[in-house]
Amino acid sequence: MIKNLESNDIFKILFDSAGEGLVLADKKGTMLMVNTRMEEMFGYGKDELIGQQVEVLIPESLHSRHTAHRENYNKQPKKRSMGEGMDLVGCRKDKTTLPIEISLNYFYSGDEMVVMGLVTDITERKNTQTQLLQLNTDLEQRVTERTQMLAGAIKELEYSNKSLEKAEEDLKKALEVEKELGELKSRFVSTASHEFRTPLATILSSVSLIARYDKPEDNEKRQRHIEQIKLSVSELREILDDFLSLSKLEEGKMRNSPDTFELTAFCKNIAGEMQMHAKSDQKIEYVHEGPTEIHLDHQLLKNVLVNLLSNAIKFSGEGLEITITSIVKNGMLEIAVKDKGLGMSTEDQKHLFERFFRGKNVAAIQGTGLGLNIVKKYVELMEGEINFQSEINKGTTFTVSFKLA
Repeated sequence: MIKNLESNDIFKILFDSAGEGLVLADKKGTMLMVNTRMEEMFGYGKDELIGQQVEVLIPESLHSRHTAHRENYNKQPKKRSMGEGMDLVGCRKDKTTLPIEISLNYFYSGDEMVVMGLVTDITERKNTQTQLLQLNTDLEQRVTERTQMLAGAIKELEYSNKSLEKAEEDLKKALEVEKELGELKSRFVSTASHEFRTPLATILSSVSLIARYDKPEDNEKRQRHIEQIKLSVSELREILDDFLSLSKLEEGKMRNSPDTFELTAFCKNIAGEMQMHAKSDQKIEYVHEGPTEIHLDHQLLKNVLVNLLSNAIKFSGEGLEITITSIVKNGMLEIAVKDKGLGMSTEDQKHLFERFFRGKNVAAIQGTGLGLNIVKKYVELMEGEINFQSEINKGTTFTVSFKLA
């Protein structure tokens, strides 16, 4: 058994009051603790679950498969999120089923490994996705119906063929925009739900463990979990910033308002700010060539550089250098951000600036897949261009260029 697992009142209060289902189990899958939300979700009393195998919470037909998954997890335990791209099914006491998502984490109590599962009932989300799919189907039907109506009108009014063709094209574009907004809403619900879950689970786990480290000699362990909480909060802020930026761009609330400023001081300040977020021994170097006074929208340019540097930090290992190079020549400004990180495959490069796209080799790293799409929109708003070069395991260089007034 786990020593003193329920001895701390703060841990018990946090564990039992969590808004999602929480279950602690040993390596054999025996449930050691469950919170009130788990009882409500599955219809069991707490005493009916403690000591039982976790397989009691899934349909009997899936027991053997789940046992094999559990044994594989014990061999290589790691923090992971389950449910993305696949349907997981829970089984209540009355044998009715419900769609669920499960995030896993683990820690050690003494020499014994304990696995914590964060269980979420996603029935409402599934219903919302179904409704959004139906909305998209309805929109496609409307496109078909209105196209047919316009086709009939064209036959009756051949003398005004050109104007009717333009009206038909305008209608199609308007309906496509409506359809795209519906799809964007669906992807937003799915992405936001999934991306928020992992840092929230990490925060909850760290807070629960901090409550146990109440002795002076535990200060190092407490500090480690505090840093983990700070990192998770930073991840949440980045996710919110991406969604808010995309919303402002889609609604046309962003404006290009150029002003005159000194480029080298501007770039050095940004490099200094981002150095605080760099990994261990990562260094951000800055080099400039040419005149230093330029006329551009400095806030939009800062948004571009912060996004590119965040990606360089995120997708580069510890100790690898990141370089910013700026050149002002012949009335043009060119800024390049170069890293020596993971790089991108040729296939992934074709979709790089699409909304919600994430490369195959970065799927396990936190992110919304919106950053580069937003960067491209910022650059276009400033009437500039963005290009890149990348090679797997050798790094990536993004280059933005602008015509200066």
